[in-house]
Amino acid sequence: MGKMSSSKVNRYLALKHIAEVANSTSSLKRIFNSIASSTAKAVHANGCRILSLSSQKEYLLTVGTHGLSDLYLKKGPLNAHKSLPDILDGKVVFIADATKDEKVQHPQIAQAQGISSIFGVPILKKGEASGEIRVYTREPHHFSEADRGFLLSVAAICAVLLERAELYQFLEKDYKASKLRMKSAQISPLPTASLRPTSFAHPSEKEFAKLLDFYRIEWLYEPRSFPLKWENGGVTAMFTPDFYLPELDLYVELTTLKQSLITEKYHKFRRLKELYPEINIKLLNKSDYLQLLAKYGYGPLGEAKIEGVNRVLYSHTQIQRKVRVLARRISHDYAGKQLVLVGILKGVICFMADLMQHLSLPVTLDFMAISYYGGDGQTVKITKDFDSNMTGQHVVMVEDIVDTGMTLNYVLNHLSSQNPASLHVCALLDKRARRLIDVPLDYVGFEIPDEFVVGYGLDYKGQYRNLPFIGILHPELIKEDESH
Repeated sequence: MGKMSSSKVNRYLALKHIAEVANSTSSLKRIFNSIASSTAKAVHANGCRILSLSSQKEYLLTVGTHGLSDLYLKKGPLNAHKSLPDILDGKVVFIADATKDEKVQHPQIAQAQGISSIFGVPILKKGEASGEIRVYTREPHHFSEADRGFLLSVAAICAVLLERAELYQFLEKDYKASKLRMKSAQISPLPTASLRPTSFAHPSEKEFAKLLDFYRIEWLYEPRSFPLKWENGGVTAMFTPDFYLPELDLYVELTTLKQSLITEKYHKFRRLKELYPEINIKLLNKSDYLQLLAKYGYGPLGEAKIEGVNRVLYSHTQIQRKVRVLARRISHDYAGKQLVLVGILKGVICFMADLMQHLSLPVTLDFMAISYYGGDGQTVKITKDFDSNMTGQHVVMVEDIVDTGMTLNYVLNHLSSQNPASLHVCALLDKRARRLIDVPLDYVGFEIPDEFVVGYGLDYKGQYRNLPFIGILHPELIKEDESH
């Protein structure tokens, strides 16, 4: 057997070291930074970055890095769908010239930092990308098949580490929840790839982050640094806002009560606004950010709207993203056809209004109203029938929520009797745990637990329909009403 080449030896030793580090008791940040260092050296790259996909799968968060400047790392939020998007599809991507390739989100920063080539592989979890490993070179570089295999092996180790970190966070949250005597059914599992900072620079930042998490508002912590001063071609002063809220396209810097710190922040804040007028940024104290959240229907200042809501199940952004996905599927399936959307008043109004705006085909609308009677409360009576004749029409029944399926089954039989050309169901929420009749659902937004949900058109005794999110009603509120 011949001797191993020096490259093979380097990759073998690097993989051995990475496995040892991954099994160590060091902090997650130290582990990933060490992996990034070993990876870069093994493939003769100048830098390496290990990235995790954010909870809503929109942004890439740095969890480990080596050989890259702070300016490059904090160049701005890394959009997973704009920055080397093919990696999210499970592909290995090579960029020969990062300064000119359209798949690179910030080519001008790559040029300024002297980055030439980028080689990226996906970190896969159950067949889906949960992160990425990227290596960078200053000179044009050829990566071999052996380099590719090595990086994929490192990615497999990183996948295990990310999953272990998520499990730890979940168990930690579960423990804290039990300390507060919460029922296990009320505990909301963390979404995948939900790694968060383990520490914040100030308690106010942690408090703000918790508030954002409660309302399922996606946030990135210190995702970008803005250069403010330069000397001799180098950056001598930068400003890094505390948070970025993607759904609002807003940077947030939180202030403290110390006047000296406030004065310094105001100076940097004004300088940033002068240099980057296109950036949407706010300098907020506690009362300011509560008002900001209330403006968008969140927070304690909107107490009249959210009193009794135990927690937010889906944010407004998550709902809108799902509605667009459903609309694209329906538009594809009914291409070239006239479509009739039908719904039952009143809960479906919000969903129907948003869904039809994203359909790329001609549609008409119709509604019916029903009431319930009988001892079990499930016997249906039509109080307003559809105005249109459904014979020969392509009909999609739009439902806000399907639980037992009894009402939907009744309405589908009623529609089928009119002999439509086709009849399918689009439901935003599927509460499968309560299903009594197995009705067909062709398009489903979210499958939800057996909880009482309100918001986005769904009500409890006529209230909560105007909430911009879908929340779970506090079970104690229902118990109190049942006892009266």
